Amino acid sequence: MYCVETNDLTYRFSSKENILNNINLQVPDGAIYGFLGPNGAGKTTTLKLLLGLLKKQEGMISIFNKPFSSNRIEILRKTGSLIESPSLYGHLTAGENLKVWQKISRCPEKNIMEVLELVGLKDTDRKKVKQFSLGMKQRLGIAVALLNNPSLLILDEPTNGLDPNGMLEIRELLKKINTERGITILISSHLLNEIEKLVTHAGIIHKGSIMFQGTLNELMSRQQQSSFTIIDTNENSKTIKILQGHNIPASLKNDRLLLPVTNKYEIAKLNAELVQQGIEVYEISIVKNDLETIFMGLINN
Repeated sequence: MYCVETNDLTYRFSSKENILNNINLQVPDGAIYGFLGPNGAGKTTTLKLLLGLLKKQEGMISIFNKPFSSNRIEILRKTGSLIESPSLYGHLTAGENLKVWQKISRCPEKNIMEVLELVGLKDTDRKKVKQFSLGMKQRLGIAVALLNNPSLLILDEPTNGLDPNGMLEIRELLKKINTERGITILISSHLLNEIEKLVTHAGIIHKGSIMFQGTLNELMSRQQQSSFTIIDTNENSKTIKILQGHNIPASLKNDRLLLPVTNKYEIAKLNAELVQQGIEVYEISIVKNDLETIFMGLINN
């Protein structure tokens, strides 16, 4: 069952410029779904449409298995979001900021201390938000999004601009929210290698079109398929003949042999055989493409 689903979602700013082209998003219940792509790909536009911040033009949006158009208020009451920068009052403390949002959302006051503890800001009683680091502000923004105890959390680039430690803090926080509270998380990001460490599912968008959608394991299988082994020897032609004898295809590039990834035991046996045949082996290495390389391959095909 999908927590968020869209069918043929299309959006344009003008008749000549489509921002989104028939987006069919499928976010499973309980998933951490990474919505990935470069800046300007259409990520924020999609998220704004899901939240009703932009008026839908074409297609269908379903959240919690209900049409958004006829269940908007009910859906938004169960949804928390952080789009772009958090809206915070710098002259107030974290608790005072949450008090403002608690009154707006009319949720129980006890939720304030619960979310402050959850995001690690319960000991900032007297500190004004203007004195917070960027990472602390992002965590407070997430606390605001969690205040109404949502079933769905939508986050737009929550680690943008953070240092490595700040990214780690947000990543661990989101994992905790997902596992301990069972909240489905839809998170957009252009930081592909960072998001790889967090998500269970992913969708890759480029120029308003979905290029890939599936589980992280399915995406990682593409990484395995696009990886290769490099062998550098003093006799490439003789090495190729030995590889052919083992039905291992190889190609020559920059005076080195490229062949499909094989396991370490087969590599060890192959290396021993090459040496036994009098071939000098200078290098055997495995090149594993990261998500960014896979993404570039998807959009260039």
